[in-house]
Amino acid sequence: MPVSVIAKLFYPLHWVLLLVSTSLSAETFSIETAQISQIGNGHVLNATVKYPLTLRVIEAIDNGVPITFVQKFQIIKSLPLLGDYWHWNEKVWESKILSQLKYHALTEQYVLVNLGTKHQRNYSSLDIALHALGTINNFNLPPDVLYGEDNLVVQLRSELDLNALPTPMRPGALISSKWHLSSPWVTAEWQ
Repeated sequence: MPVSVIAKLFYPLHWVLLLVSTSLSAETFSIETAQISQIGNGHVLNATVKYPLTLRVIEAIDNGVPITFVQKFQIIKSLPLLGDYWHWNEKVWESKILSQLKYHALTEQYVLVNLGTKHQRNYSSLDIALHALGTINNFNLPPDVLYGEDNLVVQLRSELDLNALPTPMRPGALISSKWHLSSPWVTAEWQ
């Protein structure tokens, strides 16, 4: 078979591999600290998340596009089945916080809204708004799940919600590596 025929056969595969590799090389959010503390009879989670945004996302925010961030939390019950070699993990609880960040051109302020509580805060710069978004203070963990249980693992992660983007932007964002920003699951430390 001539080389030109082989090249034509693998040409579409080349574009698929290029698309996958660029989506894997995107910047990621990082969870710097995650600690669980006991307060009274309950437990709270305190964490710090860093949000390095790509220029494309910053440009969208500065042009008034609301960007939704999702902070996910889960409690996993980990049961060792083969000593330390294999564990059976069962998700016993999950929750999330949805926050929307947008730029208000008239006041020249960045507006951060908790979509669950509708609580709104204004900030003078994007860095200050991202710092406030990444500071999780005293997030209550469910006492009924934590009470009397052993082998519990609390995990968290953060990501952009691309499905919350305006409809005309969504297809481009779903295939662009500049929009795929998330952190891996991180296990919180018990104090």
